[in-house]
Amino acid sequence: MHFKPPFLNYEFVFKTSRSGGKGGQNVNKVSSKVLIEFHINSSQLLSEKEKSTLLEKLATKLTKDDVLQIVSQTERSQLENKEIAIKKMYAALNKCFVVRKKRTATKPSRSSVEERLNSKKRNSELKKMRKVEEE
Repeated sequence: MHFKPPFLNYEFVFKTSRSGGKGGQNVNKVSSKVLIEFHINSSQLLSEKEKSTLLEKLATKLTKDDVLQIVSQTERSQLENKEIAIKKMYAALNKCFVVRKKRTATKPSRSSVEERLNSKKRNSELKKMRKVEEE
């Protein structure tokens, strides 16, 4: 599944506050920091399986109430921060639904095994030689 704006936008809760970033005196006057909250369990667009996948994969980024929060405060403008936060939210959600390619087990080739054993023997001989030189 691949989410694109404005697929879930109306399920996002936006909160703004004063930012600590660049902006000089503007920072003290304007609420440019944007926090987006997405309540996974109350989402009507996601199936139960999708919700459980999100809860499992985003477990470290969720609040106690299973709310995913994304913050953006890099820009001076609230609108730009909102756009950045939305992109971050969609990136986080899309990353959860990427199916990883299954690894197929392979056996090392005979020559690679022999090469590894030979290098171990060489190293062993070198260390034995050092030991003899030290005594």
